[in-house]
Amino acid sequence: MKTAIIFDCEFLCLEGSQRRFWCAAHDPDPVIAQLGAVKLSLEEGFPILDSYKAYVRPIDRFGDQYALDPFFTTLTGITEESLNTEGISLQDALAGLDLFSSGARFWSWGKDELNMMAISCYVAGIQPSIPAHRFDNAVKLLLAAGMPVEDLAKTPSNELSHYYGVQHPPLRGHDALDDALSLSYALQHLLKAGRLRPEAFDLARIQR
Repeated sequence: MKTAIIFDCEFLCLEGSQRRFWCAAHDPDPVIAQLGAVKLSLEEGFPILDSYKAYVRPIDRFGDQYALDPFFTTLTGITEESLNTEGISLQDALAGLDLFSSGARFWSWGKDELNMMAISCYVAGIQPSIPAHRFDNAVKLLLAAGMPVEDLAKTPSNELSHYYGVQHPPLRGHDALDDALSLSYALQHLLKAGRLRPEAFDLARIQR
């Protein structure tokens, strides 16, 4: 069965980190603490087939686990207890994600792989296990489906399903799996409506 993998990451931050591009003296490196992914069928009915979620122990440049800032826990719901009881290494999380994908292409809202693969792997001192060419930007898909550029710029992944009025179980914003589900529900809606063709997921570059 032909599928696409829709994924999302939550990476460390303090209040204002994004605005500062993580460059303040007290900002942590933006390494991953959670991965979420959804397997979306690109065949008839476009069902959601499976999901993957992993807590990742966020390691600093010296191999020590970061302490979570209260702002990050409030934003994401990720706690020290979650990481201590369920957290796995970045290497194991990526291996699990790769196995989950069965070789399908990965899509995120933006370029989460640059944090997942580039920054987090660099800080952890490991080789990226999934090559860059297997990732693409789901913004291209929404653009191909006719979403206005001005709306693309101001709509985060956790609001995409609401943007299209898709009914679904409650989701928590800034949870990696729930944000991946929000994007997946929007893509599923567009596929069912015929506004997005399955062939679009095969294109390395989607032109406006």
